[in-house]
Amino acid sequence: MARAVLSQADISRALTRISHEILESNKGSSDLVILGIPTRGVALARRIAANIARIEPEASVPAGALDVTMYRDDLSHTRTRTPSPTELPVDGIDGRTVVLVDDVLYSGRTIRAALDALSDLGRPRAVRLAVLVDRGHREFPIRADFVGKNLPSSKAERIFVRLDETDGEDAVVIEGGED
Repeated sequence: MARAVLSQADISRALTRISHEILESNKGSSDLVILGIPTRGVALARRIAANIARIEPEASVPAGALDVTMYRDDLSHTRTRTPSPTELPVDGIDGRTVVLVDDVLYSGRTIRAALDALSDLGRPRAVRLAVLVDRGHREFPIRADFVGKNLPSSKAERIFVRLDETDGEDAVVIEGGED
């Protein structure tokens, strides 16, 4: 049975809050780069960048995509992934604060892969992590700096983030049962 846990309005509020938190943490928008992890992380990253532009109209925060497919350590254990191109919206990440954005933080494997991918692109001053949903069950010592919703869940449950850009609607749905 599926149940909605975040509505369109909930997602919008969470992303607005995350945008403010990023600006506060960075003390403004200077040297920020926001990189989403495909697929839904890219849409979320672009929304956060747009929110920041509304909050600070003089700010121009570049948003792009970071493909982590070939850096994953679980390719043989998961469904086949089609690589998406990395879209780096700046000349380089050296000395910048990079905010990685993903839809759901679960085991931490995707973020570990993202950190490896980033190291091939340069040496950022700092890397921060923003996620719409943190569901727990970490396998790596990784924690998000900015979280839209902490959603403790059982391993038997699945969390689906649906975004207008990819799915035609904004919602977060949880499906499944107890362990």
